[in-house]
Amino acid sequence: MSDFPSPERLLAALPLALRADAARRYAVHGPLLYRRLAGLYRHRPDFEHWYDDLLGSIGALLAARPADLLALDARRAADPGWFLRQHMLGYSAYADRFGGDLAGVGKRIGHLGTLGVTYLHLLPFLKPRAGENDGGFAVASFDEVDPALGSMDDLETLCAHLRGAGISLCADFILNHVADDHAWARGAQAGDARLREFFHVFPDRTMPDRYERTLGQVFPAAAPGNFSHVPALDGWVWTTFYPFQWDLNYANPAVLAEIAAALLRLANRGVEVFRLDSTAFLWKREGTSCMNQPEAHTLLQVLRAIVDIAAPGVLLKAEAIVPTADLPAYLGEPGVPECHLAYHSTLMAASWAALAEQDTTMLRRVVAGTPTPPPGASWLTYVRCHDDIGWKILAREADGSTERLAAIADFFHGAGGSYAAGVPFQAGAASAVQATNGMAAALSGFETAAGPLARELALRRLLLVHGLALAFGGLPMLYMGDELGMGNDHGYRDDPQRAHDTRWVQRPVFDEDALAWRDDPDSWAGRVFGALRALVEQRRACPALDASVPRALLPTHDPALLALARGDSFLGLFNFSERPLKVALPALGEGGWPGYPDEIELGPWDMRWLRR
Repeated sequence: MSDFPSPERLLAALPLALRADAARRYAVHGPLLYRRLAGLYRHRPDFEHWYDDLLGSIGALLAARPADLLALDARRAADPGWFLRQHMLGYSAYADRFGGDLAGVGKRIGHLGTLGVTYLHLLPFLKPRAGENDGGFAVASFDEVDPALGSMDDLETLCAHLRGAGISLCADFILNHVADDHAWARGAQAGDARLREFFHVFPDRTMPDRYERTLGQVFPAAAPGNFSHVPALDGWVWTTFYPFQWDLNYANPAVLAEIAAALLRLANRGVEVFRLDSTAFLWKREGTSCMNQPEAHTLLQVLRAIVDIAAPGVLLKAEAIVPTADLPAYLGEPGVPECHLAYHSTLMAASWAALAEQDTTMLRRVVAGTPTPPPGASWLTYVRCHDDIGWKILAREADGSTERLAAIADFFHGAGGSYAAGVPFQAGAASAVQATNGMAAALSGFETAAGPLARELALRRLLLVHGLALAFGGLPMLYMGDELGMGNDHGYRDDPQRAHDTRWVQRPVFDEDALAWRDDPDSWAGRVFGALRALVEQRRACPALDASVPRALLPTHDPALLALARGDSFLGLFNFSERPLKVALPALGEGGWPGYPDEIELGPWDMRWLRR
């Protein structure tokens, strides 16, 4: 076995004009690609032949890459920190809820531009499973758009229009599983032995029972257990999430090759960012939780190397909802890059927890425990998303106190007369699941607000958590409707396919009436939009909020106060309590702040951004 195979198969598939750049990129990223793949699959006698075929596939897909995307690759390769700038702003939405279909999303580009969006994450829009499909996360085809949303031509058109407006399209790419009506699953059920090996199939309960001893459960109420019996296979299939989502077997190299090719085909359609879903679950090992295994990181490093060779203008984003200590691994390390971005879910959860407790202790622990990412990588910071807030992610910061986390969950479910109007996730589960659903405005208190003062305080809380996400460092992302203060949608309860999943409460149809009031400063929608837009503009004008600028947590004497410095020219002060606070700037130890008084007054739930 050679130490490092030549790129002959890769280059042979390319026109002459592309070979020099491809050879140069392979010289940089090929050694890591080969080493990582050999670590996974070299025990297979066909490994060298398989690796050669993989290079041929990568080359063919690079040869098919459109000229405008090749030009984008070149520009971004020359500026690898392009997505770390302080002008970057993400926005996440369901295509059907936001615009009706892909063409309708295109009609929202003006709204996104007014808000300052440069990155649009459209939640699953590929062809989903027929019937129940976990909000589109049960994918039936990687090469077809959901017919209800349009076609692949519509996707290419939308990508082009977004790119023309300076907005990159991010697509969900579900790595861990496919739907049970995906062609691979249908082939396996029809008796195709090769496709059966794409999944984890067991003849009886012996091995599933052994695995279950150490596995958690994602949906213990709606989908208990991690294995489902499939009569057509005469066996038990690994199904971490729902019975209709079959986990892929990455111990089979054919699976990785197919997944990599599917990703590059979508990149050639114009998708610029991939949210890699369920990355923590990719590798199975008996006696473990089958999460965050070393091989899962190896697989992500392989995908990163393939992208760096074939589509270097593309970003990979890890959806790894794991504790802070486990998160940095998904960004890789110097010389071993993994994903460009990773969700900072603990920062999100801790921000809300600080509101509930009026105490930033856990939040400060999260900030202090957040390491500096490797070069060319950063965090994705956010306030809400399509998913629940899982409080157990803060177990370490809460010193293992389940009672404390339960109290936070209860607060956001309205207990004790709290202002929040959240909804429990999987209420009544056999094992307690401390998690909350709800739109940001509902969690901030707008739905329960009675009178102008209560609405003012709800707005302050809403801006407070968004202000931290914008100032923390990384790529901040807004969730559809939060810029207009949209509330919960309880209509899902009337839909039999959605009633079991309370996450639909935060997936409302985009409110046209609220949009119509967007520019009216006397309306709730107008006040929220105007205030958030002003924060975004302040961020764009502040170089210290570039993701590469160091952050420092400053010591304070009040547990409700968070003081966050970025470099030596920015200071964010955040009051997570209903009490007014006075902050003595000299006591923070950062020197003088010309143009500001030595003592800053913060009202309840107030914040200030200071610039030297």
